This record gives sequence, C-alpha cells and structure tokens, in this order.
Amino acid sequence: MTVTVRVWDPRWPERFGLERDRLCSVLGEVAGRIEHVGSTSVPGLAAKPIIDILVGTDDLDLLDARSVDMRDACYQVKGEYGLPGRRYFRRDAADGTRLVHIHAYLRQSDDFRRHLVFRDYLRAHPDEAGRYGEHKLALSRVAGLGSQQYQSAKSAIVREIEARALVWAAR
Repeated sequence: MTVTVRVWDPRWPERFGLERDRLCSVLGEVAGRIEHVGSTSVPGLAAKPIIDILVGTDDLDLLDARSVDMRDACYQVKGEYGLPGRRYFRRDAADGTRLVHIHAYLRQSDDFRRHLVFRDYLRAHPDEAGRYGEHKLALSRVAGLGSQQYQSAKSAIVREIEARALVWAAR
C-alpha cells in the first residue's frame, strides 16, 4: 500500500472531535485524557489523513477490560503492538481506508508525555513543522514506498525533532 500525504486539512480537528466523543462513550472514565496528536493535530503540517489520538489512562487493566466494547464500536484491538506499555487500536472505513490510530498509555508515563511534547513543540515552531511536512511530502512521492519504508525513512527527522522538543519542554 502506497503512502498518501496531504497538505493540512482544516477538517482534521473536527474529525478528531467526533472521534473523541465516540471514544468517551465507549471508554468512559477509563480514558482520563484524550488528545489529538500526530501531524493532523498541527495546523499547517502535511500529514497522512489518519487521525492520531492519544489516550491517557490511570489503569491499563481497566482499559484492557474495555476491549470487547472497543471491538463492538468497530475498533481493531491490537494490544501493545510491539511497544511495551502501549495499547493500540485503529479504525477503518468500510472500504478499508484507515481513519484513526489510537495510542493509549498510562497518563504518568514518559511515552504519554513524549507524544504531547512533540505535538506542542511543532505547534510552537511552524518552521520545524514545515520542514517536517516537506520531508513527508517528498517521501510520499517516492514510487512504491510502502508504509513500513515510509516510517523508516522519516524516523531520523522524527528523532531529531523529538530531541529538540524534549529540551524545549524542559526549559
């Protein structure tokens, strides 16, 4: 599957809001915090048109106990999906188009904080967001580049930005 990256769409925050409401009704108090993260959460940043959502919980066992409810609400339940301490869910449209990625962590975890710091840094530094967006757009133009190769090809710039973001947040 080839990767599609688009210029920022002002409808993405609205899509997040609808998905947040949906998650609130499924997870209730188990989702102590629900945040729009990833590139679709940064105004002006080019992104894959998939809404990334960060859920902060105080109890992963209670979140796991809602797996059936998440499946009933048409989310795919993927467990840790390669990242210890994370719970990963996704939702696709009827035609198979990916709509949403949900990353859930303990609210007190470094991973939860890291996602928020990355987002907030890009929002506060449009020059960095622009450079990152241009990189992603260029990658999306590479013929035959699949999702895994796309993720690998952008990992270095993500690590660079994340390092600056963590220093910025510590100030």
